[in-house]
Amino acid sequence: MAKNLRAGDRVSWRSHGGTAVGRVVRRITSRQKAGGRQVAASKDNPQYLVKSDKSGGTAVHKPGALRKTS
Repeated sequence: MAKNLRAGDRVSWRSHGGTAVGRVVRRITSRQKAGGRQVAASKDNPQYLVKSDKSGGTAVHKPGALRKTS
């Protein structure tokens, strides 16, 4: 589980095809549309918009789904 991620941090997460790798675009701390869906994030329960290195697509993930990589 990754905590206190910042924009630009390199992360990995489980995807349909195995493990995906990308970078954090931004931390989301309020309810808003991001990554093509409505995100119910808050300061106490932030989520992260990440961009895949392979596909260039964006998605939103909870901190527990992300692993910080080097």
